[in-house]
Amino acid sequence: MTAVEFIEPLSHDEGVKNATDLFRATYGEEPAGVWAAPGRVNLIGEHTDYNAGLCLPIALPHRTFIALKPREDTKVRVVSDVDSENVTEADLDGLQAGGVEGWATYPVGVAWALREAGFDAVQGFDAAFSSCVPLGSGLSSSAAMTCSTALALDDVYGLGYGASDAGRVTLINAAIKSENDMAGASTGGLDQNASMRCTFGHALRLDCRPELSPLENVSQQEFDLDKYGLELLVLDTQAPHQLNDGQYAQRRATCEKAAEILGVANLRVVADSIAKSDDPFQALKETLDKLEDDTMKKRVRHVITEIARVNSFVRAFANGKIDEAGRLFNASHDSLAADYEVTVPELDIAVDVARANGAYGARMTGGGFGGSIIALVDKARGTRSHRRLLTASKRKVSTHLAPCRRSLRLPRAARLIAEADAKTRVGARP
Repeated sequence: MTAVEFIEPLSHDEGVKNATDLFRATYGEEPAGVWAAPGRVNLIGEHTDYNAGLCLPIALPHRTFIALKPREDTKVRVVSDVDSENVTEADLDGLQAGGVEGWATYPVGVAWALREAGFDAVQGFDAAFSSCVPLGSGLSSSAAMTCSTALALDDVYGLGYGASDAGRVTLINAAIKSENDMAGASTGGLDQNASMRCTFGHALRLDCRPELSPLENVSQQEFDLDKYGLELLVLDTQAPHQLNDGQYAQRRATCEKAAEILGVANLRVVADSIAKSDDPFQALKETLDKLEDDTMKKRVRHVITEIARVNSFVRAFANGKIDEAGRLFNASHDSLAADYEVTVPELDIAVDVARANGAYGARMTGGGFGGSIIALVDKARGTRSHRRLLTASKRKVSTHLAPCRRSLRLPRAARLIAEADAKTRVGARP
């Protein structure tokens, strides 16, 4: 039988040690501290954040650790355990959007974004990264990097935003700006909010309407898989995944154009109006009939129905209606495949195999165009489903498919995050 490859999360102590050791070996001195932020899985609500919609992410126990020391000049040096022999350098003085290349774009971009926001106290820094968030898997390794960097810079430069939920929104905005403007990877804020705001034992219902305050736009929804004897499998298809090739930005622009044609600020306004109508199906049809472009109609249909699925999933899971929760997973993926067109064969095959092997529901997670799927299964099926998924998928496509780690048990994942919660958010001293 094919062996299942699992990527276990680093413990807090392991992550601190790895990042500290790399910092010492690279720069020959001690860091000021070590900070961390997690990757995420979005349960449902895909490509809705930049449409002012709803999302439902959870934080992973897999985190990115950064050992950092501030500098007195504007120079930045960064190194990662992915390529520990090569140090990338940049200078914040005179830096413009798009002025950094490669992975260093993300941490350098955070410092640049903070300075652009008026935080002139932020200067250069030396940093070393160690991460167990799978790269290119749709699990927000980039957000884990930008958010851990934001927490570190907030601490060493005394900005004072990392200690409260409302304050962290300022850091989230810097992380978003880094990805959007410096890296050119158009994101809507889901990943960064999940990395900084998810809490113990809960999924984060994130309402992305711009008029809401930081205290109004999130609510913690209980997500206890053990209560129903369930596991959430997360499988990395290892299909290449990137969001800065224009496909993501193209869909975002289409949605914004549709909102303009419909005479609203964003598609959330339309989604809410349809949800409140006496006949939502007829209201949706009438809305789509106002759009002449067939591709635009499909994009809008996905966004409106996906927003509705978030609240439906929250209600179904809270009431123990697991079959319904699984059906919503399936509907989400089918919409992403047919209407939003962001899946690839590897994702579709993995989802099909999961469904055929007893999953309540399965869907791609993340921005798409590669990356990972999630499947809701009975706990007893977890490891067996992983093996069947791997074996069956390898028979159907030539690309190597492997699960990113063992089946996730959210209570355990949440405990790992909670144990390091204070250290993760305000910095852990080595």
